[in-house]
Amino acid sequence: MKGSTTHLSLALALWIAGACQAATVTVRPGDDLAAAVRAARPGDTVEVQRGQYRANLLIDKPLTLRGIDRPTVSGGLQGDTIRVTAPDVVIDGLIVRDSGDSLKDQNAGIYLYPGAHRAVVRGCDLTYNLFGLWIEKADEVLIEHNRITGKRDYASSQRGNGVQLYNTQRARILNNDISFVRDALYVDVSHNALFQGNKLHHSRYGTHYMNSYHNLWEDNDSYYNRGGLALMEVRDQVVRGNRAWGNSDHGIMLRTLQDSVIENNVVAGNNRGFFIYDVEYIRLNGNLVVDNTVGVHLAAGSKNNEVEDNDFIGNREQVRYVGARDEPWGTRRGNHWSNYLGWDRDGDGVGDVPYEANDMVDRLTWRHPGVKLLLASPAVQALRLVAQQFPVLRVPSVVDPRPRMQPGNNDWSEWRGKHFPGQ
Repeated sequence: MKGSTTHLSLALALWIAGACQAATVTVRPGDDLAAAVRAARPGDTVEVQRGQYRANLLIDKPLTLRGIDRPTVSGGLQGDTIRVTAPDVVIDGLIVRDSGDSLKDQNAGIYLYPGAHRAVVRGCDLTYNLFGLWIEKADEVLIEHNRITGKRDYASSQRGNGVQLYNTQRARILNNDISFVRDALYVDVSHNALFQGNKLHHSRYGTHYMNSYHNLWEDNDSYYNRGGLALMEVRDQVVRGNRAWGNSDHGIMLRTLQDSVIENNVVAGNNRGFFIYDVEYIRLNGNLVVDNTVGVHLAAGSKNNEVEDNDFIGNREQVRYVGARDEPWGTRRGNHWSNYLGWDRDGDGVGDVPYEANDMVDRLTWRHPGVKLLLASPAVQALRLVAQQFPVLRVPSVVDPRPRMQPGNNDWSEWRGKHFPGQ
């Protein structure tokens, strides 16, 4: 009797274990996708065969929604196409399109609601949605290898953002291609995130950061936007190895920024390479700033920064600076300036006289642009010479006491001519 009871208990345990195993549910064209998602159990996989599905999905349990041969889920221009409220949801290999267009309701192709922690969105095309992905109070999400395009026929101000992060922790945004939205990445009150390998283009800002700390921005391309990367009111950022080129306004904006590292980036062919405003205690090192209209626009008391080992090459104005006193850059290792007119008698690779970025004539042309027509005239050249000889006429400038004679980046010429279309 005891043996029979043991075998019965074992059989019952095996039956319960089998019943609790995750199942795979297959959805074919003509099936009700929303009903299949509602009927799925936690842990199940819903496989969607290639086809067109009209649905506004609510995923309120952990499951995997996987597309086979890239099926299309259309929200019918209403609400969110897919809304996720549960943790541990995976959405993989779908074309997700046609959200509503209410900015008030923040309609999105995929909306990760508060509590949708550890969500994964991978290998999807999100197209013709107001917001591509809205991520709110959902931690440790992974968004990778997606292509996101917005409502291209809408004015920029009426579009949503490609990926919007709000009040999140430890997000990973990797290898996505985002375009034709308002801001490709919008990051607000979101910390300890990684943004890597993304291509952000044809939008207002490639990335717009606000009030976010301890994030790493690495190996991204921002091009053909109004602004490439805007870091505003943030601290403890690392921005390295990125390329911001061909943007109609700035490549990288640093506004009200502290305690951050901006290093080894390429900033090329923008109207303003760097726009630096109210920035202190950062390291701006090893960047290539080439062929911008203005290499660096420095303003609003930006001081106490380490600026070393940068190459400023072929910018129409290397630095535009208006301040009450000189701003020292390159005090330890120096920077390279392609318009440096000094010499290196001892051959140590460092110029013998300091580099000064601006003089009185520069300030005059900023206030009265028409003066540029006279820059080659003897009168203006004489004014520039007089200002150099008489310190009373000298204006404060960015001063590099150790200008390097040769650039550190030998491939700088490859970045010439990468301007915004039509400029």
